[in-house]
Amino acid sequence: MTLTKQEIIAAILEKLSFPKNRSSITSKAILEKYSFSRNQAQEVIETLMEIIKRTLEDGEDVLISGFGKFQVRDKDKRRGRNPATGEDMILEERRVVTFKCSGQLKNKLNQPDLKQKSSTRSNKQDN
Repeated sequence: MTLTKQEIIAAILEKLSFPKNRSSITSKAILEKYSFSRNQAQEVIETLMEIIKRTLEDGEDVLISGFGKFQVRDKDKRRGRNPATGEDMILEERRVVTFKCSGQLKNKLNQPDLKQKSSTRSNKQDN
């Protein structure tokens, strides 16, 4: 399953206990504590994505502590093969983005209880 920007926004709002809409706020204290709307959350995510894209376009790395590092790599011109026809061809030079996850994220992904949750989720998606 792919995590979309909308799902990230919803998760942020839920994690920080932001109300889904202002009409559902019953306490003035909650409104004062969280004067942050869904549109503002979306704007923050959009801005973050733009900053990351712009930084990568400029050829710079993006390091998110505790998460990982996005890196731009230049690939040289090389010989390749068209998988459909088997015909030899030359692949032009190009830039690609690679991601290397942090040690913290790697450790979290490899926790035994998380592996079991992940495999049950995969089995549900397969059915």
